[in-house]
Amino acid sequence: MAYGFRIKQSWTRIDARMVGAFRELPVANVSDAMQRLPGFGPDFRPMHRTGVLAGPALTVRTRPGDNLMLHKAIDMAEPGDVIVVDAGGDLTNSLMGELMLAHAIRRGVAGFVLGGAIRDAEAFLARNLPVYAQGITHRGPYRTGPGEIGFPIRLGAALVAPGDLVLGDFDGVLSVPTDRAEQVLTATRAKNTAEQKQMAATEAGTLDRAWVDQALRESGCEYLD
Repeated sequence: MAYGFRIKQSWTRIDARMVGAFRELPVANVSDAMQRLPGFGPDFRPMHRTGVLAGPALTVRTRPGDNLMLHKAIDMAEPGDVIVVDAGGDLTNSLMGELMLAHAIRRGVAGFVLGGAIRDAEAFLARNLPVYAQGITHRGPYRTGPGEIGFPIRLGAALVAPGDLVLGDFDGVLSVPTDRAEQVLTATRAKNTAEQKQMAATEAGTLDRAWVDQALRESGCEYLD
């Protein structure tokens, strides 16, 4: 098997029940539950109008500006897959545009995270499939390879294995390793419940804010007249 130009055809995807459970929770709470360490970085921004991204990762690594393996990944995708592409973060050439987006929607792809650029940006807004990318350019891609499908990739601070959960909202996008998903889900639900209680107390005017002055004292803050 040639390193750098290979396709893995099967892997274990995160359970659909887990995908549905995470879909109901804010990405910020998931991030907090994971010690604020995960995430693909603030430069991965939504190219769609509304909606949540959630599904198992179909991982792609490709040469910057080349989308041959991305075409193949769309053809391979199972309904609900999120195609995650490491293309080196290069924004010179787009990785996909309106035609590929339409094909992906017909295939049942749940969305994309692209370590590169898109084009036909208005079509992404109109069709509103959850897509995160690092930029936009009118320049089209090449289609010669090489690349890989179905192997671990790294985007920003995140190492993504095929089948891991990918989750995104308008705060950003991150991944949750399959073998840690149950633990992260429990912690995220606890965080979300705590924030809901805090919001209720805030709106009722009963929130205890004494911790602010305590933190200032403990940090040695000096008050001056």
